Amino acid sequence: MATVRVDTVLSVPVQQVWEAVADVGAVHRRMLPGRVLNTRLDGDHRILTMPDGVEVRELIVAVDHELRRMAYTVVEGQRMPLTYHHASFQVFEDEAGSRLVWQTDVLPHAMAAHVRPRVEVGIREIRDVIEAAALSPQI
Repeated sequence: MATVRVDTVLSVPVQQVWEAVADVGAVHRRMLPGRVLNTRLDGDHRILTMPDGVEVRELIVAVDHELRRMAYTVVEGQRMPLTYHHASFQVFEDEAGSRLVWQTDVLPHAMAAHVRPRVEVGIREIRDVIEAAALSPQI
């Protein structure tokens, strides 16, 4: 199995980053607005609606508040020809604020080269959204 691991440093306290990641029903607002149009929960599943109407169903495997780790696997709607997709986010303290790690395991192995650029762009988008939210006044 191929693993794609990317990380980014955020100038936001670790607890604020974790709250965004752990809010599994709000990906479209707190992490990837624009890339994800809507999110809804169905038991342990999360359904992401993309801007073109495509739905991706994910099984939420873990939300571990002690480890600040959230894991999920795509079970339906995968756009890429993957036979397996499991990913996790984990938030760590960092001298600048926090570090967000996104690790994705995929099959077939060769697809990692196609997954990596998408994850690299995605983590930068997530960082920017979370940092912007931290700067805006709460209403």
